[in-house]
Amino acid sequence: MAPRSLPSMVPKRLRGLEELSWPDGPRVFVARTLRSRLLGLAFLTGLPRDCGLLLPRCSTVHTFGMRFALDLVFVDAGGDPVKTVRDVGPWRIVRRRGAAAVLERAARPTPPAC
Repeated sequence: MAPRSLPSMVPKRLRGLEELSWPDGPRVFVARTLRSRLLGLAFLTGLPRDCGLLLPRCSTVHTFGMRFALDLVFVDAGGDPVKTVRDVGPWRIVRRRGAAAVLERAARPTPPAC
């Protein structure tokens, strides 16, 4: 089991947001306010591996101002994944029509093909 990130490792901007967490899963911060939705993860230098940002009522994500690549998981109203987009670099727009929310996480290295 990977160690949980220390509170000081979580960006200050995320610390005041509602947090969802699972015993062995990621810490997910929920962006419900206009400010938290607009800023998202922009201009941060990184994000702990066990953290993510959930944008409810969202089907389009921009990566303007991002300093690291993102993995995006679009989910339907039931919370089931409908599309995953890996390694989205800065200055991109990604959309999934019909998605109810998007989970943003720092991009993970893609395993090499056999």
